[in-house]
Amino acid sequence: MKDVLLFLHPTFGVLGLLAAVWVFVEALNATDGNHRRLWLASLAVAACFVLAWLLGGWYYVVFYHTDKALILQGPYPWAHSFFMETKEHLFFIPLILALYLPLVARLRLDVNRAARVMVLVVAGLIVLDGLALEGAGAIINWGAKSALADIATAHPAPAQVKGEQ
Repeated sequence: MKDVLLFLHPTFGVLGLLAAVWVFVEALNATDGNHRRLWLASLAVAACFVLAWLLGGWYYVVFYHTDKALILQGPYPWAHSFFMETKEHLFFIPLILALYLPLVARLRLDVNRAARVMVLVVAGLIVLDGLALEGAGAIINWGAKSALADIATAHPAPAQVKGEQ
């Protein structure tokens, strides 16, 4: 289950980012004809971010404690102490924005300039914040893999011991 969560969490995050880009482009070209499509895309943003949050939270509560210990003992402990700690405090921002987006996107953006600007700003912030969180996740993953690589090189398998073939 751990691997499934590690796959699904960033997948829904990236899908949410792509949907936010979709909302941004639709809002740039807001017309009466794309109003429903824009609103549905904003719902996709919210759904993807909620799923990423739930799946990431499940992983964090159930499995991350072992990864944390591994990362902290590895060559790059700051992968946890800076990036995970930052991620733990900043993930609320795009989640709240993603939940807010459909509320504003349901307004007629083709005739309501203020709402249109708000959708553009919120979608843009979701993309920027989401990319930062995705990058932080990649660095955390790298910290864990580097720690595992150090363990593997410090304790080679018996067939890898020098002089044995």
